[in-house]
Order: sequence, then structure tokens, then C-alpha cells
Amino acid sequence: MKKINFAFWGTPEVASNTLEILKANGYWPSLVITSLDAKRDRGMQLQQSPVALFAEQNNIPCLKPEKLDEEFFNKLKAISYKLSIVVAYGKIIPEDILNIPKLGSINIHYSLLPKYRGASPVESAILNGDTETGITIQKMEYKMDTGPIIVQEKVEIGNDEKAGELRKRLIKIGGELLVKILKTYTPPKPSPKEREKFKGEKQDESQATYCKKIKKEDGLIDLNDDPIKNYNKFRAYSTWPRTYFFKNGKRIIITDAVLENNLFVIKKIIPEGGKEIDYKN
Repeated sequence: MKKINFAFWGTPEVASNTLEILKANGYWPSLVITSLDAKRDRGMQLQQSPVALFAEQNNIPCLKPEKLDEEFFNKLKAISYKLSIVVAYGKIIPEDILNIPKLGSINIHYSLLPKYRGASPVESAILNGDTETGITIQKMEYKMDTGPIIVQEKVEIGNDEKAGELRKRLIKIGGELLVKILKTYTPPKPSPKEREKFKGEKQDESQATYCKKIKKEDGLIDLNDDPIKNYNKFRAYSTWPRTYFFKNGKRIIITDAVLENNLFVIKKIIPEGGKEIDYKN
């Protein structure tokens, strides 16, 4: 079967991991759009995004627009592709650009929309003590995470599962679900029924909730706070910004902790300027 001609928008590792899943199933983008090279890590040298590196390694044309303006719109308009797939691109994409391909643009979001619209759905689910989250593949609109839902899949959250572990599972499940969508709804000549399903179902605005972009200071923890709240915060922020507290004016990063008999028990820490050690209260 002939595969669909699509453009892929994304920037971080979550997006490049999704590309690897698509590649493993025979789906190659004809074009990749990613963010500009940026200064990363301690050396602060300009580095390509993980998606740009994937494109380079696989000989896929890659665009890194500074602005999503009329000039870039005209550039994309001259390129032939039927669908845009967007995974963590990092900027809001203008509606006229979303509507360039015949089949529009679709996005993987790591929650059961309309719950947790926004930048931190994985962390927010853990912070709130949810036992279930999921994947949504939606048609994209200009407003963030408000598009019609094509398909969803529920995913259980483990009692001790950290955000990084959950995200890794969601990326895999989301990538596989995306492949299923591409196989089912975008053949060369989709049936009227398939075409209708691909339009998606409108979200229930009355059920919408939102989550914010995480900041470094969000990791600050009060050791006298509710133990379950603190443990959920540790799990949610275990990758970044990590949870920490201050002792004698020094920042102490928590690297390992458990919930025992409804008590938040810290196992290991990194004192400011030091190395990881066992924690002794």
C-alpha cells in the first residue's frame, strides 16, 4: 500500500522518539520542521534539536524557521504534502499553515483531552494523584489542544511511577496509535466513512482543564506538607526540575524517595555543591 506523504513538526526527544516509531513501521516524513539550533547544556554551544538530528541522519529535508510568517507560509505552500503531524514543536502554529495540507494537521497529546490542555499533562496527572491518563490524537486548531478528537487510548498510572517512566510509555503507545491512525484513515483513496472519522469529534468544553508550563521553582517542597502530596510532587518532577528543599540556606535536591505507611521518606539527596548521599534526617 502506498504510504501517505506527510510533514512532521517537532523539536525535543519526545518527537524524535515518535519519528523512530514511524520509521520502524515504514512511515517516513517527506519534510521535517523543527526549532532553530539553540544553546544547550553547560557548554552553551549551539546544538541541533533531536528532531533535526533525526532528519540529518535519515537524509530528510529539514526546515528551521525563525518565524512562522507569510514568507514561510508561501514556502510550505509550494511543497507537496497531504498531512502535517505535530509532536511538541514548541510554538503555536498559525491556522493558515495548519490548513495547508489537504488532510489538515494532527497532534499527539499526552492526556485524555479535554483534560490537561497545555504544556505539562504528564506531570499534572501525577501531581493530582490520578490513577489513569492516556493519549489523544486530535485534529489541530489555532487554539491549543482544542481540536476535534480522532482517537483516544486510556493508560493506567502506576502507584510509584515517575513522570519520566510514564512519558516513555506514553510515547510508545502514542506512536503506535499514530501508526494505526495512518493505516486506517489515510489510505490513497479513503472511504467516506474513513474520511468522516478522520474529521474527529468535538471536545466537551465543559470538561476542559488546563496545565501550566513547569518552572524551576515549582520543585520547591515543604517537608511539613501532606506526605502524599510531597510524594506525588517528587514523582512528577523527578526528571526536571526535581524536588528540593533548603537547609541552613543550602539547596538540597531529593533524588530518591518512597511513600511508607503514608509517610514521605527521603532516601537519597544531593547537597548543594556536593554528590549524591544517603539522607539522614
